[in-house]
Amino acid sequence: MKKTMIGLLLASALATPALASGNHAGGHGEAMAVGEPGDKAKVTQTIRVSMKETPDGKMVFTPNNFKVRKGQTVRFTIKNEGELDHEFVLDQEDKVMEHKAVMEKFPDMEHDDPNAIRLKPGKSGEIVWKFTNDGVFKIACLVPGHYDAGMHGDVAVAK
Repeated sequence: MKKTMIGLLLASALATPALASGNHAGGHGEAMAVGEPGDKAKVTQTIRVSMKETPDGKMVFTPNNFKVRKGQTVRFTIKNEGELDHEFVLDQEDKVMEHKAVMEKFPDMEHDDPNAIRLKPGKSGEIVWKFTNDGVFKIACLVPGHYDAGMHGDVAVAK
């Protein structure tokens, strides 16, 4: 009985990363409404974003609202100025909320999505993105609890 339980626990532990891996942010080969990875040579605007916690317990992106044009390629340079790991995820609101639910179940999930980056404290990174559709899209940190602590914002894409 003991060996069976250990075997089941081990199998479960080994299966979890496989279930949690992959492109879960809306990729899966289909076109994303928010756009597509951009060509660095075609960047027309750089937006610097910091991620951090505040003394009153909130978690924030600064700035957290952006306006860009449809067809524009933007470089987001992102710096984690906080004391915790944070993410910058760019997507449709419904996809962000789906991703948030998955992250709550699998908080240590690895990401390999062109529209997302996870950074340790003090680290920087970038996302180069071409906005192919107009509308309002979301940025969010989907580390469990961070979105609810205020770490989200909007990207308004105009024609």
